[in-house]
Amino acid sequence: LKHKRTLFLQILVSSFLLYKIRFLERREKREERGNFANPMLSMFLCVDFLRNRKQEKREKNIKQRFIQIKKMKKLILIVLLVFSIQISAQEKAVPVFKDGEAQIVEAFKDSEKWIRHDLWVETTFDSDGDGKMDRVHVDVTRPEQTKTEGLKLPIVYESSPYYAGVANGGSELFWGVKHELGEKVPNPVHVEVQRTGKRPIISNSQISTWVPRGYIVVHSSSPGTGLSDGAPTVGGKNESLAPKAVIDWLNGRAKGFSSREGSETVTAFWSTGKVGMTGTSYNGTIPLAAATTGVDGLEAIIPIAPNTSYYHYYRSNGLVRSPGGYLGEDIDVLYEFIHSGKEENRARNNKLIRDIEMANGMDRISGDYNDFWAGRDYLTQMKPMKAALLMSHGFNDWNVMPEHSYRIYKKATEMGLPTQIFYHQNGHGGPPPIKMMNRWFTHYLHGIENNVQDDAKAWIVREDDKMDAPTAYKAYPNPEAKDVAFYLSGNAPQAGNLSTNKNTAKGKETLVDNYSFSAESLAKADYTNHRLLYLTPTLKEDVHISGTATITIKAASSKAAVNLSVYLVSLPWNEGRRTKITDNIITRGWADLQNYKSLTKSAPLKVGKFYEMTFELQPDDQIIKKGQQIGLMIFSSDSEFTLLPKPGTELTVDLSSTKITIPIVGGEAAFNKSVE
Repeated sequence: LKHKRTLFLQILVSSFLLYKIRFLERREKREERGNFANPMLSMFLCVDFLRNRKQEKREKNIKQRFIQIKKMKKLILIVLLVFSIQISAQEKAVPVFKDGEAQIVEAFKDSEKWIRHDLWVETTFDSDGDGKMDRVHVDVTRPEQTKTEGLKLPIVYESSPYYAGVANGGSELFWGVKHELGEKVPNPVHVEVQRTGKRPIISNSQISTWVPRGYIVVHSSSPGTGLSDGAPTVGGKNESLAPKAVIDWLNGRAKGFSSREGSETVTAFWSTGKVGMTGTSYNGTIPLAAATTGVDGLEAIIPIAPNTSYYHYYRSNGLVRSPGGYLGEDIDVLYEFIHSGKEENRARNNKLIRDIEMANGMDRISGDYNDFWAGRDYLTQMKPMKAALLMSHGFNDWNVMPEHSYRIYKKATEMGLPTQIFYHQNGHGGPPPIKMMNRWFTHYLHGIENNVQDDAKAWIVREDDKMDAPTAYKAYPNPEAKDVAFYLSGNAPQAGNLSTNKNTAKGKETLVDNYSFSAESLAKADYTNHRLLYLTPTLKEDVHISGTATITIKAASSKAAVNLSVYLVSLPWNEGRRTKITDNIITRGWADLQNYKSLTKSAPLKVGKFYEMTFELQPDDQIIKKGQQIGLMIFSSDSEFTLLPKPGTELTVDLSSTKITIPIVGGEAAFNKSVE
């Protein structure tokens, strides 16, 4: 509207000036005709000296007016030229910001006018061993104004190993789990991935959200997948260096080519050099991997449910433990699942990566932490990182568990990086609200001062709230949470007591392992010898848990190796259509008692000997409603997560040396008040 008003005034002024010129021109012509058309009049004028002088003066005035008219014409032409330049500038499309957020721009909305093309970026590594630097396949989606008007914009970048398809198959692709701990079993069935997709489009993710708001969206297939060269390494160094190369290209520091093998170069002339990365799961891991290189130009990342350590994904405190929903998966299974790259390179990749590096390093026999796993742990690689970090995760994500984001958020905060975390109560995935993401990218990519860096550091969706209505907290865990120690008094095979009174912890209790009973059935049972259960009194007020619970357990096994599973549950167990994901399970954890001293070196247990081990459960932030009881459940094999040895192993717990600390907002005083 402002531009329309300005244009109207410009047209009005120009019209008035043109009218004035025409008026003066017509007036002068009339005077000429009046003065020189009658020769008789001229004769009379000649004899009259005074009138002759007046006539000369009038002729002089006429000439001066003609000179003024010419000057005025030039002035009007200049004014009109300036006006036309201003109008042209006003019509150019540019990003628009309101309330600290990039707005949808009408000129950027039409997807039919978007420019879409692909290219290959040359990296600094040769992971497929063909003697040439690997090239990464990249696609670009940008507004037409980046071509027609010279517009430069920041980039939202997502990279993935999944874009070109994954392996098809069933349980035969996974490791068998029905065997004893430490037992060697046959490898899974190998499979070939059928590559999918059609150039120039790698993916359509992110574009409908960000291109209309004044960003360019870039995708790339990770090494050894799709049309990218190289080998998939599942957390190896090339998976960090590949997105780094793309960001270098977006900043003019790396070469891009129009074809996979050719020499015709492509430049990112439309890029401001400011890059933000985001994605979910594996696609959320890659932004963190890129950030750990410290690459210039990567200003901000928003990892959603990222896998930040492949050891924590496939192991738990020394125990071989599968990600939820994928019993029997391990790192070599994921390698095969994503290996959609060049067919002629697959045999070589399989031999070097799957059959040598992974087979020798993953160690399904002991489950110990080693150099292979350390090289795939991004927490240990964060020193060069400088990108602003907005994490997102679900407290009930039992695939990529919530510890993955918390450990990185905690370290980034300690490093002094701009950091926020968004936690919700659901399962795998779930981005922050678009408002949060928009403010993050608007500030760090467009440079708009919206004070996002001063927002709350933690945002948590409460149990009954919607995803776009998180509650703000100063930090996570809640700064008012304090560890409260709880002790066990037995009543097996029925439920015993869980209290803050240390004097009640006496005696020993034994459970018998049997994987045919699920964790849910064990928690619901009133009487069973396949688990140990300890309950607080019924809560008369809500109790807010925020942080990471830690258990110290002293136990003995009737075998040289035994699964150890520990759950915090809310009872009575709620069932039915109205049951929420936050009901029943508070948090859980798993461990191998053979690693009671160290994650890097396990030793077989001596039958009947007691070992003390301390380990953390998954972080959580949950309000346990009044009317419920908090329960500590100890059992052995978990049918959804662990190996499943033959039933019958006995696990005995020394109650006097076992305790669990739970972080409760308000500390012990708040808990005691809730049960008075």
